[in-house]
Amino acid sequence: MKPRHLTAALLGLTSLALIGMTPTQAADIDAGKAKSAMCAACHGADGNSINPAWPRLAGQHAEYIEKQLHDFKSGKRKDATMTAMASPLSDDDIANLAAYFSSQKPNGNAKFDEALLKKGQDIYRGGITETGTAACMGCHSPNGMGNGPAGFPRLAGQHPDYVVKQLQAFKHGTRSNDPGQMMRGLTKRMLETEMKAVAAYIAAMK
Repeated sequence: MKPRHLTAALLGLTSLALIGMTPTQAADIDAGKAKSAMCAACHGADGNSINPAWPRLAGQHAEYIEKQLHDFKSGKRKDATMTAMASPLSDDDIANLAAYFSSQKPNGNAKFDEALLKKGQDIYRGGITETGTAACMGCHSPNGMGNGPAGFPRLAGQHPDYVVKQLQAFKHGTRSNDPGQMMRGLTKRMLETEMKAVAAYIAAMK
């Protein structure tokens, strides 16, 4: 490996370590597919869940999926069902599941309220000036693709019901595994109507 490539690789590993993630290059997608049978009832065989209460995992960044599974397993993120599912998983199982769902294609079939799109777009792209709420695209990117190495999940095409549920959880402190309390700080200034609007815009993204 050339020196500059080695330096880049080491920097990448350092970045992952700083946000509590592990590299997934060696993950086995086929093994993840086999293991995903346990996830299919809620998240769909390919990660495109049908129930709007359960998140779509297809196309989500592997780094993000890994972190969430580790957090469920350790209790850092609370959910009775997911804790029970994640507890018996090994580190390899988690990496393989993350690689599999990350490799799947989102189907873009999330349902949303079109009447909320304009307000949601304004919030996602410009924030809320009156309360000093930052724009979502600053971390999750203008097209909703997020940034895996930085720990910011893909949002595009996610079920709006699930998005609102997570925003409310951050606001009320029932979810607290956000780095630097970023999401908890942001959502404290958001009204439920604003959450629903931005969730609709997120769902409409392809």
